[in-house]
Amino acid sequence: MDRPGDILFDRVLRPNPPLGPRPLGIILGVIAAINLIFALMFLLRGAWPIAPFLGADVALLAWAFRSSVAASRREEQLTLTPSRLVIVRRPGADEITFNPYWVRVEMEDSPQSRLTLWSHGRSVAIGSFLSGDDRAALARALFKALNRAKR
Repeated sequence: MDRPGDILFDRVLRPNPPLGPRPLGIILGVIAAINLIFALMFLLRGAWPIAPFLGADVALLAWAFRSSVAASRREEQLTLTPSRLVIVRRPGADEITFNPYWVRVEMEDSPQSRLTLWSHGRSVAIGSFLSGDDRAALARALFKALNRAKR
């Protein structure tokens, strides 16, 4: 059983948040107004089939903003003690536990590379929403912490 003082590594990973709801609403409103002006110009010239596409453009942009806000709410918490490495993913609170003695940290050298933890044939990719430099720094810190746990 681990005590609170036994925590060797504890980090919560979150993606960068998008703009707040007010700036996103302003951007969407400006785009909608511009598209409305163009739609009216096309309608007055008899090119009415273009108007629905301009409306769909605004609807898709609103959907993209909404998806971005929803994606920014996820997080991964990594907690390492001498006997366990626990990865908790939210929302959903999926929990993955490894024995730190057998965990291998793997990351390729390319900027788009994945940070993967391997143990007994199981692999878990973590920090997919982080930048390449942040993933590399996380990999180094986690590697050092795992080496401390193995001692």
